[in-house]
Amino acid sequence: MRGSPTDRRPTPRHRPVRRAALAVAPAVLLLPLLGAAPPESRPVVSAGLQGAFTAAAEQYGVPRSVLLGVSYLQSRWDAHGGAPSVTGGYGPMHLTDARTALAEAPHHSEGAEDARGDESRPLPVPEAKLPEPTELPARLRTLTRAAELTGLPARTLRTDAAANVAGGAALLAAAQRQLGAEPSADPADWYGAVARFSGADDRGTAAAYANEVFAVIRAGAERVTDAGQRVTLAADPDLSPDTGQLSRAGLRKAATGAQCPTTVSCEWIPAPYQEFGDNDYGNHDLADRPTSQPIRYIVVHDTEGYWDTTLELVQDPTYVSWQYSLRSTDGHIAQHIKHKDVAWHAGNWYVNAGSIGLEHEGFLASPDAWYTEAMYRASARLVRYLADTYDVPLDRQHILGHDTVPGPTTATIPGMHTDPGPYWDWRHYFELLGKPLGATSGSDSTMVTVLPDYATNRPVFTGCGSGGAACAVHGSSAVRLYSRPDVTSPLIKDIGLRPDGSVSTTNVNDLGSRVSTGQQYAVAERQGDWTAIWYLGQKAWFQNPKSKPTAVGAAGLVVTPRDGLADIPVYGRAYPEAAAYPAGVPAQAVSPWPYKLLAGQKYVTGGLVPGEYYYAVSFDTSGHRFVVGKELYYEIQFGHRVAFVRAADVRVLPAG
Repeated sequence: MRGSPTDRRPTPRHRPVRRAALAVAPAVLLLPLLGAAPPESRPVVSAGLQGAFTAAAEQYGVPRSVLLGVSYLQSRWDAHGGAPSVTGGYGPMHLTDARTALAEAPHHSEGAEDARGDESRPLPVPEAKLPEPTELPARLRTLTRAAELTGLPARTLRTDAAANVAGGAALLAAAQRQLGAEPSADPADWYGAVARFSGADDRGTAAAYANEVFAVIRAGAERVTDAGQRVTLAADPDLSPDTGQLSRAGLRKAATGAQCPTTVSCEWIPAPYQEFGDNDYGNHDLADRPTSQPIRYIVVHDTEGYWDTTLELVQDPTYVSWQYSLRSTDGHIAQHIKHKDVAWHAGNWYVNAGSIGLEHEGFLASPDAWYTEAMYRASARLVRYLADTYDVPLDRQHILGHDTVPGPTTATIPGMHTDPGPYWDWRHYFELLGKPLGATSGSDSTMVTVLPDYATNRPVFTGCGSGGAACAVHGSSAVRLYSRPDVTSPLIKDIGLRPDGSVSTTNVNDLGSRVSTGQQYAVAERQGDWTAIWYLGQKAWFQNPKSKPTAVGAAGLVVTPRDGLADIPVYGRAYPEAAAYPAGVPAQAVSPWPYKLLAGQKYVTGGLVPGEYYYAVSFDTSGHRFVVGKELYYEIQFGHRVAFVRAADVRVLPAG
């Protein structure tokens, strides 16, 4: 049995630091123009990478728009300083060389995980020997094939962005030949080759990938890359590719039955509902959502493991579960649990019972192990579909990171998870969701939305390597908080994480003194280039200069203790009052956190919710009950995580 008889869901699973992380120290690029200096210190150059796309297109007979569109979907034209992606993909074309990435990856110690404190089953990441090249799927070794086609050394393809583009062009041209298609200057004739370039082994994934590439070409794009290169893809709105080419690709048809939008590739790989041992079962609970209870949240996780391992784990009845897994190379999605059922993914039974969990292939403590644009886009399409289906608001109090799920009780706070971490690009994600983050009130508003520029916002983090080593300098969604308007002042104290009263740290897993893009807070004070917000019952300061703001004005509702109350309790779950429980269902404790919401302080609310509890402690579903109380709660953004306060304890006020 995991947990108590009345609330048996497991605490969140431990996410150990990778033993063989797909991340390497940034390589020195052969072209100085494509170096990896911080964006704010680099001049914007228009010719270099744009010219590389033109030259490669001409050399290999691939339409430039096709080459640009494929690269955009892989990397948004970024070179990532020569560092590999989550799945060992290098450069703007994401040419994969997973074996080299594994071989060059540094080992990490367990020290980076100290802040999590889980006691549940660890995620097994064995110290396996390096796989032979032939043991890897073709999608994880495209760089080797590109080297054969171009005659360029593999290292050059990994570190030289222009060479990498040439390698991608060679692969596209080879895919066109393998399909028996003639070289063509018309982008519409390259649908099949683009689908094959994805490396997918099933027709649905290949088609979804190609459709996304051609959507990019139709819409056009322009941006400055992480190497200071301005790249432009002119829009071609009337482009209509020959999708019939895919029938000649010889790809399998994926298992059907998944609940996904038609715009993504999705297959059904079920998680088991199975009884084992004495009074124990796994790895999820059957339910009848949304008929029995609403789905209010979508939770974004990262796997801290690779695709194949992730699929093995979710099919283990003795392990935990989640609704969807997303693959980094191409954005392919596997569904494991139907929406109506409850997965064990968030470490908070209240959230589990009302949420859908998405696991993204990736690692939070490896900033240079980047995610592909294909996965970001597939995830956003899936989340938008789920949000539309279940009326889930597209905001950071309902589209949760696992790092914003509250600990249900005081004892669980230190063990809650921190993924997807500070390197997940929330600003870009909400753009893809069709709900871009921005100012909704003036700069003097009494409420703010955290909104740093991801590329140039580069807070220092530690704990990404052995012995608490500094993390690679990298763009981030996180903003650090201080006890005074001074970067030399102590960081904020979090008495839930550190009951001894010690200050927070810069560890990548320490959430005690930072906020994240899209989160909203009530303003407590302003001094010059500094803004203070109410955070965990105290003032927390962050740098917010008008010339380069890290937060913008917002309008909305805030809560504050009702008149006459010096402070009110804060909770990690919104459970019903004792009188609401029927006979045979033990009443659950409404356990307050160690924090207090003090008179005069204000916190942004995500809305009103009733107290709810799903009683499901046995394999036999006949005894399952859904309990709804009369007690109402407001969800609030309290610290880095969301929390709940009783509606009877607060007044609701407009801010803006």
